[in-house]
Amino acid sequence: HEREHDREISELVTKHEEEMEKLRAELNKEQQHLLDEVQQQMAATHRAEIEQVQLQSQTMHNLELEALRLSLNNLHTSQLELTQSNLRKEKETALVELREMLNDKRAQEIAILQSRHQLEWEKLKEQCLKEKEDL
Repeated sequence: HEREHDREISELVTKHEEEMEKLRAELNKEQQHLLDEVQQQMAATHRAEIEQVQLQSQTMHNLELEALRLSLNNLHTSQLELTQSNLRKEKETALVELREMLNDKRAQEIAILQSRHQLEWEKLKEQCLKEKEDL
């Protein structure tokens, strides 16, 4: 009876160990399945975060490019305004110099004409005196 009891206990222990082994295998399988799911979710989340960071980076890059374009445009505009202002000043200076040169030339021509006039006047005066003397 005792041997029978030991045999039953031994069978129960063996059955218990087999069931425990079976449960461990199922548990390991379930854990592996859950681990795979978690890894897939983490990979998907990681990809989504990378895409979001890339999108933000691209957006920032586009904003920086737009800011640089606007800054360059403003710089170009002020450079053009400065160039126009310098050209206007140079034009005004050139016009003043040209006006002075033309006034000087006019004054010289007037002086030449006055001296010619004076010479012709003198000639006519002499001619008139001669004609008077001849008469």
